[in-house]
Amino acid sequence: HPADIADLLELFERDERHQLAAAITDLMTSDVVAELNDFVRDDMMESLPAARVASIAEQLDTDDAVQLIEDLDRDNQRAILAELDAEDRHAIESALAYPDETAGRLMNLDFVAVPEHLTVGDLIDFLREDRALPNDFFEIFVVDERHHPVGTCQLSWILRTPRTIPLVDVMKRDQTLIPATLDQEEVGNMFQKYALISAAVVDESGRLVGQMTVDDVVHIIAEEAGEDALLMSGAGEGDINEPIRDAYYSRVRWLVANLGTALIASLIIAAFGAAIEQLVALAVLMPIVASIGGNAGTQTMAVTVRAIAMNQLTRSNTGRILLREMRVAMLNGATIALLIGLATGLIFTPLLGLVIAAAMVINVIIAGLAGVLVPVIFDRLDTDPAVASSVFVTMITDSMGFFAFLGLAVASGVVG
Repeated sequence: HPADIADLLELFERDERHQLAAAITDLMTSDVVAELNDFVRDDMMESLPAARVASIAEQLDTDDAVQLIEDLDRDNQRAILAELDAEDRHAIESALAYPDETAGRLMNLDFVAVPEHLTVGDLIDFLREDRALPNDFFEIFVVDERHHPVGTCQLSWILRTPRTIPLVDVMKRDQTLIPATLDQEEVGNMFQKYALISAAVVDESGRLVGQMTVDDVVHIIAEEAGEDALLMSGAGEGDINEPIRDAYYSRVRWLVANLGTALIASLIIAAFGAAIEQLVALAVLMPIVASIGGNAGTQTMAVTVRAIAMNQLTRSNTGRILLREMRVAMLNGATIALLIGLATGLIFTPLLGLVIAAAMVINVIIAGLAGVLVPVIFDRLDTDPAVASSVFVTMITDSMGFFAFLGLAVASGVVG
């Protein structure tokens, strides 16, 4: 199977991979190339002659052909496009004109569209006679004279309908149209929300320019879910085949940002240095307050980022969601505070147990607040909340956790 061959190639280092590919040239079909990891595919395509890459691209659906060459450098792209026939070249260039990770870049240009004045019999004859039809298609799009989609027909309906019935009488008029400039994450949300199998992609004037199908969207949903998880951890692309230089640049910037936030927490600890010297138990218990607050903040942040990505959290319900998460934080904070307070009271002193319990409640509530507000603020600033939220949430929970615990310890008289 092509996917198995692709998996085999990805197991090897670059030089060994190229040697293996050269040894199994007959097996290196377009289907295998389509299954390759993005980084591996780009590396292999850059090592092949432009004519060979063009030959592979011509055998792929338009959306797969676009993915094949979109990440290559400009010179390689021009050389490959020059080797394609005029029709394929125009299709790929049209898709590349749209922004990356949008419906226009990912849509398939191989679709069936027919005019609305046809009868069912006319459509059947057209499908039999047209040799340029795609090998597989889910729906037939019905368009008006301006090429605007007005409905869809499924093959099963056509086969059960008498030939003389006008197409407009059997087509489904309710349809979900996808703007070509819509982000791929929004496309995935639409397919999930409306349980779509395929959907028409339209340009700014409403003309039908392509289609998205469920098999493409499944990959988008999986990619977006993995991407958000990696972004929240600051791991960049997070791909084991990613070049070392790219992995370094994508990760080190967030490590530097974390260093800055850690210094802020360290300054707070330094401000209470005298108190810590008097009571070593404070140094023992401080990490517990910060750790629980960090975990609580991360939990809330993950829920919030997902809600934003799924369009479940909007301006109209932000307040309600914030109050909900605050209630959850209060319950969690009270539960953890009771446990750590009792343990601290038994091991050290009852007063210190009360101090850490109060600090725990305060920090978990602050964590819940930050876990909602930080992603929401980034989203309002048109910044991906999955990218930077974790750094700021961690800074807030660490800093406020240390400040609340040490401040209460001094104010309560635990430290003489």
